[in-house]
Amino acid sequence: MKSYRRRPGRLLGVTLTNAFMWLLVIIVVYPIIWIFINSLKSNSELFLNSFGLPSKAMFSNYIDAWNQGLSSYFMNSIIVGAVSIFFTIALGSLCAYGIARFEFKGKNFIFYLILGGLLLSPQASLVPLFRMLDFLKLYNTYWALILTYIAYRLPFAVFLMHSYFLSFPKELEDSARIDGCGTFTTFTRIVLPISRPIVASVAIMTAIFVWNEFIFALVFVEDAKMYTIPVGLANFKDALNTNWTAILAGIIIASIPIIVLYMLLSKSFISGLTEGSVKG
Repeated sequence: MKSYRRRPGRLLGVTLTNAFMWLLVIIVVYPIIWIFINSLKSNSELFLNSFGLPSKAMFSNYIDAWNQGLSSYFMNSIIVGAVSIFFTIALGSLCAYGIARFEFKGKNFIFYLILGGLLLSPQASLVPLFRMLDFLKLYNTYWALILTYIAYRLPFAVFLMHSYFLSFPKELEDSARIDGCGTFTTFTRIVLPISRPIVASVAIMTAIFVWNEFIFALVFVEDAKMYTIPVGLANFKDALNTNWTAILAGIIIASIPIIVLYMLLSKSFISGLTEGSVKG
Protein backbone atom coordinates (compact mmCIF):
# COMPACT_ATOMS: atom_id res chain seq x y z
CA MET A 1 0.00 0.00 0.00
CA LYS A 2 2.84 2.41 0.86
CA SER A 3 4.56 1.93 -2.51
CA TYR A 4 1.22 2.36 -4.27
CA ARG A 5 0.55 5.64 -2.47
CA ARG A 6 3.99 7.00 -3.32
CA ARG A 7 3.64 6.38 -7.05
CA PRO A 8 1.48 9.46 -7.87
CA GLY A 9 3.89 11.75 -6.00
CA ARG A 10 6.90 10.18 -7.67
CA LEU A 11 5.23 10.45 -11.09
CA LEU A 12 4.45 14.12 -10.46
CA GLY A 13 8.07 14.77 -9.46
CA VAL A 14 9.40 13.08 -12.61
CA THR A 15 6.94 15.01 -14.77
CA LEU A 16 7.90 18.36 -13.24
CA THR A 17 11.60 17.54 -13.58
CA ASN A 18 11.19 16.60 -17.25
CA ALA A 19 9.15 19.73 -17.92
CA PHE A 20 11.81 21.88 -16.28
CA MET A 21 14.60 20.23 -18.28
CA TRP A 22 12.69 20.71 -21.54
CA LEU A 23 12.17 24.36 -20.63
CA LEU A 24 15.94 24.74 -20.18
CA VAL A 25 16.53 23.07 -23.55
CA ILE A 26 14.15 25.51 -25.23
CA ILE A 27 15.79 28.50 -23.54
CA VAL A 28 19.24 27.39 -24.72
CA VAL A 29 18.37 26.09 -28.20
CA TYR A 30 15.88 28.75 -29.32
CA PRO A 31 18.43 31.61 -29.68
CA ILE A 32 20.67 29.32 -31.77
CA ILE A 33 17.77 28.41 -34.05
CA TRP A 34 16.78 32.07 -34.32
CA ILE A 35 20.32 33.09 -35.28
CA PHE A 36 20.60 30.32 -37.86
CA ILE A 37 17.24 31.13 -39.49
CA ASN A 38 18.00 34.84 -39.68
CA SER A 39 21.50 34.21 -41.01
CA LEU A 40 19.79 32.94 -44.18
CA LYS A 41 17.84 36.16 -44.78
CA SER A 42 18.63 39.49 -46.35
CA ASN A 43 19.04 42.54 -44.11
CA SER A 44 15.67 43.96 -45.13
CA GLU A 45 13.89 40.67 -44.48
CA LEU A 46 15.64 40.39 -41.10
CA PHE A 47 14.14 43.69 -39.92
CA LEU A 48 10.74 43.15 -41.50
CA ASN A 49 10.15 39.64 -40.16
CA SER A 50 12.85 38.43 -37.79
CA PHE A 51 10.71 35.59 -36.39
CA GLY A 52 9.59 34.06 -39.67
CA LEU A 53 11.25 31.63 -42.04
CA PRO A 54 13.35 33.08 -44.88
CA SER A 55 11.59 33.42 -48.21
CA LYS A 56 14.80 32.23 -49.86
CA ALA A 57 17.72 30.65 -48.05
CA MET A 58 20.75 32.89 -48.67
CA PHE A 59 23.73 30.67 -47.90
CA SER A 60 25.81 33.33 -49.63
CA ASN A 61 25.77 35.17 -46.29
CA TYR A 62 28.18 32.55 -44.96
CA ILE A 63 30.49 33.07 -47.94
CA ASP A 64 30.31 36.85 -47.42
CA ALA A 65 31.14 36.48 -43.73
CA TRP A 66 34.07 34.19 -44.50
CA ASN A 67 35.47 36.49 -47.20
CA GLN A 68 34.88 39.60 -45.12
CA GLY A 69 37.72 38.56 -42.83
CA LEU A 70 36.29 35.75 -40.75
CA SER A 71 38.75 33.30 -42.32
CA SER A 72 41.76 35.12 -40.85
CA TYR A 73 39.99 35.66 -37.51
CA PHE A 74 39.14 31.96 -37.46
CA MET A 75 42.77 30.97 -38.09
CA ASN A 76 44.02 33.39 -35.42
CA SER A 77 41.66 31.84 -32.86
CA ILE A 78 42.79 28.35 -33.87
CA ILE A 79 46.47 29.26 -33.38
CA VAL A 80 45.97 31.06 -30.07
CA GLY A 81 43.57 28.40 -28.80
CA ALA A 82 45.70 25.39 -29.74
CA VAL A 83 48.88 26.76 -28.17
CA SER A 84 47.03 27.94 -25.04
CA ILE A 85 45.31 24.58 -24.57
CA PHE A 86 48.55 22.63 -25.05
CA PHE A 87 50.57 24.62 -22.52
CA THR A 88 47.69 24.85 -20.05
CA ILE A 89 47.36 21.06 -20.03
CA ALA A 90 51.12 20.45 -20.00
CA LEU A 91 51.97 22.91 -17.20
CA GLY A 92 48.76 22.27 -15.25
CA SER A 93 49.18 18.49 -15.25
CA LEU A 94 52.84 18.65 -14.21
CA CYS A 95 52.09 21.10 -11.41
CA ALA A 96 49.02 19.23 -10.19
CA TYR A 97 50.81 15.87 -10.25
CA GLY A 98 53.80 17.24 -8.36
CA ILE A 99 51.62 18.73 -5.63
CA ALA A 100 49.43 15.61 -5.39
CA ARG A 101 52.25 13.06 -5.27
CA PHE A 102 55.30 14.64 -3.62
CA GLU A 103 55.86 15.97 -0.14
CA PHE A 104 57.91 19.17 0.16
CA LYS A 105 58.02 22.21 2.35
CA GLY A 106 55.41 24.83 1.52
CA LYS A 107 53.36 22.51 -0.69
CA ASN A 108 50.00 23.62 0.69
CA PHE A 109 51.01 27.28 0.49
CA ILE A 110 51.96 26.93 -3.17
CA PHE A 111 48.72 25.08 -3.94
CA TYR A 112 46.51 27.69 -2.29
CA LEU A 113 48.55 30.47 -3.89
CA ILE A 114 47.81 28.96 -7.30
CA LEU A 115 44.14 28.61 -6.45
CA GLY A 116 44.15 32.29 -5.52
CA GLY A 117 44.41 32.95 -9.22
CA LEU A 118 40.76 31.93 -9.52
CA LEU A 119 39.85 35.11 -7.64
CA LEU A 120 41.66 37.48 -10.01
CA SER A 121 39.43 39.65 -12.16
CA PRO A 122 40.52 40.08 -15.80
CA GLN A 123 39.21 43.64 -15.87
CA ALA A 124 41.23 44.64 -12.78
CA SER A 125 44.48 43.36 -14.30
CA LEU A 126 44.21 45.02 -17.73
CA VAL A 127 46.47 47.99 -16.99
CA PRO A 128 49.33 46.12 -15.25
CA LEU A 129 49.22 43.35 -17.86
CA PHE A 130 49.30 45.92 -20.66
CA ARG A 131 52.34 47.65 -19.17
CA MET A 132 54.07 44.31 -18.59
CA LEU A 133 53.46 43.05 -22.13
CA ASP A 134 54.57 46.38 -23.59
CA PHE A 135 57.78 46.27 -21.51
CA LEU A 136 58.50 42.71 -22.70
CA LYS A 137 57.85 43.72 -26.34
CA LEU A 138 54.98 41.22 -26.54
CA TYR A 139 52.20 43.73 -27.16
CA ASN A 140 50.35 43.15 -30.43
CA THR A 141 51.62 39.58 -30.78
CA TYR A 142 50.03 36.16 -30.43
CA TRP A 143 52.05 35.60 -27.26
CA ALA A 144 50.35 38.53 -25.56
CA LEU A 145 47.11 36.56 -25.68
CA ILE A 146 48.58 33.08 -25.27
CA LEU A 147 50.54 33.86 -22.10
CA THR A 148 47.59 35.72 -20.59
CA TYR A 149 45.16 32.91 -21.35
CA ILE A 150 47.53 30.30 -19.91
CA ALA A 151 47.97 32.33 -16.73
CA TYR A 152 44.22 32.68 -16.23
CA ARG A 153 43.36 29.04 -16.97
CA LEU A 154 46.18 27.38 -15.03
CA PRO A 155 44.59 27.78 -11.56
CA PHE A 156 41.42 25.99 -12.66
CA ALA A 157 43.42 23.30 -14.48
CA VAL A 158 45.60 22.65 -11.44
CA PHE A 159 42.59 22.56 -9.13
CA LEU A 160 40.75 20.04 -11.30
CA MET A 161 43.75 17.81 -12.06
CA HIS A 162 45.06 17.86 -8.48
CA SER A 163 41.82 16.33 -7.19
CA TYR A 164 41.91 13.73 -9.96
CA PHE A 165 45.55 12.73 -9.35
CA LEU A 166 44.90 12.30 -5.62
CA SER A 167 42.53 9.46 -6.49
CA PHE A 168 44.85 7.90 -9.06
CA PRO A 169 45.91 4.36 -7.98
CA LYS A 170 49.52 4.44 -6.78
CA GLU A 171 49.92 0.73 -7.53
CA LEU A 172 50.19 1.48 -11.24
CA GLU A 173 52.95 3.99 -10.63
CA ASP A 174 54.78 1.58 -8.30
CA SER A 175 54.64 -1.14 -10.96
CA ALA A 176 56.11 1.24 -13.52
CA ARG A 177 58.96 2.21 -11.19
CA ILE A 178 59.72 -1.45 -10.54
CA ASP A 179 60.05 -1.88 -14.31
CA GLY A 180 62.65 0.88 -14.32
CA CYS A 181 60.57 3.92 -15.29
CA GLY A 182 61.53 7.26 -13.82
CA THR A 183 59.09 9.77 -12.39
CA PHE A 184 58.68 11.73 -15.61
CA THR A 185 58.37 8.58 -17.74
CA THR A 186 55.78 7.16 -15.35
CA PHE A 187 53.82 10.38 -15.58
CA THR A 188 53.88 10.66 -19.37
CA ARG A 189 53.40 6.98 -20.21
CA ILE A 190 51.18 5.73 -17.38
CA VAL A 191 49.42 8.54 -15.54
CA LEU A 192 48.63 10.97 -18.34
CA PRO A 193 47.20 8.46 -20.87
CA ILE A 194 44.86 7.03 -18.23
CA SER A 195 43.84 10.56 -17.21
CA ARG A 196 42.22 11.34 -20.54
CA PRO A 197 38.83 12.31 -19.00
CA ILE A 198 40.32 15.08 -16.89
CA VAL A 199 42.56 16.20 -19.75
CA ALA A 200 39.50 16.42 -22.01
CA SER A 201 37.65 18.44 -19.36
CA VAL A 202 40.49 20.94 -19.05
CA ALA A 203 40.85 21.13 -22.84
CA ILE A 204 37.18 21.92 -23.40
CA MET A 205 36.96 24.47 -20.58
CA THR A 206 40.12 26.21 -21.83
CA ALA A 207 38.89 26.13 -25.43
CA ILE A 208 35.57 27.74 -24.47
CA PHE A 209 37.34 30.49 -22.50
CA VAL A 210 39.91 31.26 -25.22
CA TRP A 211 37.43 31.05 -28.11
CA ASN A 212 34.97 33.49 -26.53
CA GLU A 213 37.36 35.85 -24.71
CA PHE A 214 36.96 39.47 -25.80
CA ILE A 215 38.57 41.97 -23.39
CA PHE A 216 42.19 40.77 -23.60
CA ALA A 217 41.94 40.18 -27.35
CA LEU A 218 40.64 43.74 -27.83
CA VAL A 219 43.22 45.49 -25.63
CA PHE A 220 46.40 43.46 -26.24
CA VAL A 221 46.17 43.19 -30.03
CA GLU A 222 46.12 46.25 -32.27
CA ASP A 223 46.71 44.80 -35.72
CA ALA A 224 43.40 43.86 -37.40
CA LYS A 225 45.13 40.94 -39.13
CA MET A 226 45.67 39.33 -35.70
CA TYR A 227 42.14 39.74 -34.36
CA THR A 228 40.47 36.65 -32.92
CA ILE A 229 36.87 35.77 -33.72
CA PRO A 230 35.06 37.79 -30.97
CA VAL A 231 36.91 41.01 -31.83
CA GLY A 232 36.70 40.25 -35.54
CA LEU A 233 32.92 39.83 -35.44
CA ALA A 234 32.60 43.10 -33.54
CA ASN A 235 34.70 44.67 -36.28
CA PHE A 236 32.05 43.68 -38.84
CA LYS A 237 29.89 46.57 -37.65
CA ASP A 238 29.98 49.74 -39.69
CA ALA A 239 28.54 53.10 -38.68
CA LEU A 240 26.69 53.52 -41.99
CA ASN A 241 26.19 50.07 -43.45
CA THR A 242 26.25 46.93 -41.31
CA ASN A 243 25.61 43.52 -42.83
CA TRP A 244 23.76 42.02 -39.87
CA THR A 245 22.98 38.72 -41.56
CA ALA A 246 26.69 38.23 -42.28
CA ILE A 247 27.38 38.81 -38.59
CA LEU A 248 24.79 36.17 -37.68
CA ALA A 249 26.35 33.79 -40.20
CA GLY A 250 29.75 34.49 -38.65
CA ILE A 251 28.37 33.66 -35.19
CA ILE A 252 27.13 30.30 -36.47
CA ILE A 253 30.50 29.55 -38.10
CA ALA A 254 32.34 30.58 -34.94
CA SER A 255 30.25 28.26 -32.77
CA ILE A 256 30.86 25.14 -34.87
CA PRO A 257 34.39 24.23 -33.58
CA ILE A 258 33.34 24.33 -29.92
CA ILE A 259 30.21 22.29 -30.61
CA VAL A 260 32.20 19.69 -32.56
CA LEU A 261 34.89 19.55 -29.86
CA TYR A 262 32.29 19.00 -27.15
CA MET A 263 30.51 16.31 -29.16
CA LEU A 264 33.79 14.43 -29.64
CA LEU A 265 34.85 14.68 -26.00
CA SER A 266 31.50 14.91 -24.21
CA LYS A 267 31.73 11.57 -22.38
CA SER A 268 35.28 12.21 -21.20
CA PHE A 269 34.35 15.79 -20.31
CA ILE A 270 31.44 14.84 -18.05
CA SER A 271 33.27 11.99 -16.28
CA GLY A 272 36.47 13.99 -15.88
CA LEU A 273 34.72 17.08 -14.56
CA THR A 274 32.72 15.02 -12.08
CA GLU A 275 35.66 12.99 -10.80
CA GLY A 276 37.98 15.98 -10.68
CA SER A 277 35.55 18.08 -8.65
CA VAL A 278 34.42 15.37 -6.22
CA LYS A 279 37.40 13.16 -5.48
CA GLY A 280 40.28 14.17 -3.29
